[in-house]
Amino acid sequence: MIKEIYLAGGCFWGTEKYLENVKGIIETEVGYANGNMEKPTYEEVCHQNTGHAETVKVIYDENKISLAFILELFYDVINPVSINRQGGDTGTQYRTGIYYINSEDEALIKHSIFQLQKKHRERVAIEVKPLFNYYKAEAYHQKYLDKNPNGYCHIGAEKFEKAKNSVDSSKKYSKKPSELLKENLSEVQYDVTQNNATEPPFQNEYFNEFKEGIYVDITTGEPLFVSSDKFESGCGWPSFAKPIDENIIVKITDKSNRLVRTEVRSKIGDAHLGHVFDDGPKEMGGIRYCINSAALKFIPKEKMEQEGYAEYIPLLINK
Repeated sequence: MIKEIYLAGGCFWGTEKYLENVKGIIETEVGYANGNMEKPTYEEVCHQNTGHAETVKVIYDENKISLAFILELFYDVINPVSINRQGGDTGTQYRTGIYYINSEDEALIKHSIFQLQKKHRERVAIEVKPLFNYYKAEAYHQKYLDKNPNGYCHIGAEKFEKAKNSVDSSKKYSKKPSELLKENLSEVQYDVTQNNATEPPFQNEYFNEFKEGIYVDITTGEPLFVSSDKFESGCGWPSFAKPIDENIIVKITDKSNRLVRTEVRSKIGDAHLGHVFDDGPKEMGGIRYCINSAALKFIPKEKMEQEGYAEYIPLLINK
């Protein structure tokens, strides 16, 4: 299904450039939204208090990318607690906002904001409203940074590259029914991922595996870790400095066995992976993700393209 959403995130030149190459987004356009004047010009928006926000119209294929994922990308390039300011731009036209035309999107957007608020002490300043008084901006503003590669932008180049290579895993991977997992997983794989079991140290498949490749969720195939972030910790289980993306895992306080630890689960598959500790190598960030081999499937670099993980090959850094 083809849908649209309108995102105000500061100067619309950069926000459009950031979103236009995301997989699943079909078309972008810049314009002025949610003001009190009809057909405003750029000069009027900037200097005559029309109330409009510089906004990007996003048309996307819901079968390829979810609104929730688009919003996560959006949050990554704004300061969500800043009022009427993004980067070096100030004024009400640079406020942040999410404007919807489908009423069914409202609940999802507000839930997304609720989750975002948990990450900030200050109040999130993103307004959420139905779209009104939207007008397409002048032609010279459309795809401005494509026409002016050295033009002003408040978003760093690395963010553009990250967005371009982003994939909405929720559209590619899905949680499997328990019955199907029992059929396809070994006894220890099922026990670890579904019953929070822990496999024996030094007696598991990947604790001493250091070939180049990617480690994916055994239950869904979703990419979780890469070999360049793996290190020998001496604990007897695979250890990683970080996941491919923090958004693909869930951390839960675990008080079992009279201990207080932080459990790590895969977000989509809801599979128990292991635990995370703060005793990792300082040069790699100081974090240790201690993961059960039984929760993972390792795919060596030479087979990644064949098995559909070619886009992750650039993450493999030779040691």
